[in-house]
Amino acid sequence: MLEKFGFDFKHFKGDLFGGITAGIVALPLALAFGVSSGLGPSAGLYGAIFISFFAALFGGTNTQISGPTAPMTAVSMVVIAGIVAAFDGEVSKALPAILIVFLLAGLIQIGLGLIGLGKYIKYIPYPVVSGFMTAIGVIIILTQILPSVGYYPKEDLEYVNQFKPQAEEIILDNILKEEAGEGILVLEDFKETIRRAADISNEQIKAEAQTLAGSEASGVLGALKVMPKAFRSINWLELILALGTIIIIFGFKRITTAIPSTLVALVVMSGIAVGFGLNYRPIEEIPTGFPVPQFQIFTNISFGNVAPYIFTAITLALLGAIDSLLTSVVADNMTKTKHKPNKELIGQGIGNSVAAIFGGIPGAGATIRTVVNINAGGRTKLSGMIAGFLLLIIMLAFAPIASKIPAAVLAGILITVGIGVMDYKGLKAIPFMPKPEVAIMLIVLVLSSVWNLVYAVGIGLVIASLMFMKKIGDLTAERSNVKSLKEEKAWSDEIDFPKNLKEEVFIKHIKGPLFFGYTSDFQQLARQIPSTASTVIIRMGRMPYMDQSGLYAMEDVLVDLRGAGRNVLLVGINNQPKYMMERIDIIPDLIPEEHLFQNFNNCLKWIMENVRDEH
Repeated sequence: MLEKFGFDFKHFKGDLFGGITAGIVALPLALAFGVSSGLGPSAGLYGAIFISFFAALFGGTNTQISGPTAPMTAVSMVVIAGIVAAFDGEVSKALPAILIVFLLAGLIQIGLGLIGLGKYIKYIPYPVVSGFMTAIGVIIILTQILPSVGYYPKEDLEYVNQFKPQAEEIILDNILKEEAGEGILVLEDFKETIRRAADISNEQIKAEAQTLAGSEASGVLGALKVMPKAFRSINWLELILALGTIIIIFGFKRITTAIPSTLVALVVMSGIAVGFGLNYRPIEEIPTGFPVPQFQIFTNISFGNVAPYIFTAITLALLGAIDSLLTSVVADNMTKTKHKPNKELIGQGIGNSVAAIFGGIPGAGATIRTVVNINAGGRTKLSGMIAGFLLLIIMLAFAPIASKIPAAVLAGILITVGIGVMDYKGLKAIPFMPKPEVAIMLIVLVLSSVWNLVYAVGIGLVIASLMFMKKIGDLTAERSNVKSLKEEKAWSDEIDFPKNLKEEVFIKHIKGPLFFGYTSDFQQLARQIPSTASTVIIRMGRMPYMDQSGLYAMEDVLVDLRGAGRNVLLVGINNQPKYMMERIDIIPDLIPEEHLFQNFNNCLKWIMENVRDEH
């Protein structure tokens, strides 16, 4: 029975050590990603537990360890901040909408796997991926500088007070909307409006102002805006804890890699803070007990709250798919195995869906954790399941202890993650890369960092696709240049073509696909054919594909040629272009069957029998 899921107990010892090691490595990252997301450390732990277990059980990469990752957390952070702001800054009210977006992302991943799109993920251009990954690093580093110096915009009264007038305006606007919903005519009943306004407390105004302040200070631009304030009021204890964490993480790796440096930093710095009774800021309290399903995501949700984030859910699903399948390739190279991409997407989708139901943030295959698992002996899906189970045990047994971890320590961990996730290979190659690819990478990097991760990737893909299509169109036009038979280099089977008929016969070579990026060049054909040519041979043996734009361009050219009284012969037409031309009756209405030839020799016989030397 277990063998059907792709694992057995022959490698149990290796899987046990691999799973335990990967779980230990995942613990501090899960807590840090949870805090960074805005849902708290427990959300990171829940995500790590359920994604690791279920993605391993149902996935297509035996040694993959999955859980929250830097890219997925960065996008999730944007989703969470946007939805929380829409719910007046109350996370508890926004939670159902947030989790339904995460659930949608998981279900989309399952759908991608079921329809077999896993094998197409590899076609996403490298400049887009490079720019995105570097932007993730920039976002994480800049947003974690604030907690590293102990500055929290919502707690800075001077900063919050700037938003009180705007907060009062929003609260009054809400009162007017309530009255409109109840059918109260404000201009006829000012007393009711005044009565409701009088009930507004200073605490309500302050809470709304804090929400606005937090929203204004979120993201890269927000962090940069308040950075001067943060540096003027540094909490030196928090900064020392963060710097100590960073130093240990990078320094301990030089001593040994047998023990995860991130875990060492977490234990040492937290031990110092707790042991010496320092007045530090701890992370949010982690709930004790088994995670409880958040069934309110199915009952307290409306389509209107989720609709604006459907595209974001798709982006999360695609990002998770890319992240996971890239890690699968790394695992394949290390274990000399071959993963199943579509099955892996289904497993990731199930993991993310279950994690969402239990209140966890989404994740993907994690490269470092997977490498650690393999190096420790992990060989089957059991290792990933053990990693998830270990995290569950740690949460159930040590949640009160974990709740004492300093927030600055997790900020320091995240800064090292941000430094590590940036694509230095792509950045170093900028002076040597083609300018269009550099432009794509920089556009995605800048837009992702200061504007919107989702739209930046979409814009990058569109620009990359347009550039690719232009390049292919230019190459096809260059290779298929319109020349007379005398000028163009003849193919090997054209060498013996009768010299006396070279004025009467024009040969067009199509070398490459006829698609919408090349149609305008192809349509110049009819205008460039010599006036002496009464017969046109179009050689299509090297044209593997024709799209609908190419089909109609071909039709226009053939109509012009036939209208000018010229015979058109097609040689070596492949199945796909022929099928397309038959669908709209180009064959046989414009080109009769007797004008189709499998090879040039048969066409030459027709020429010898039907074309006269007139020039």
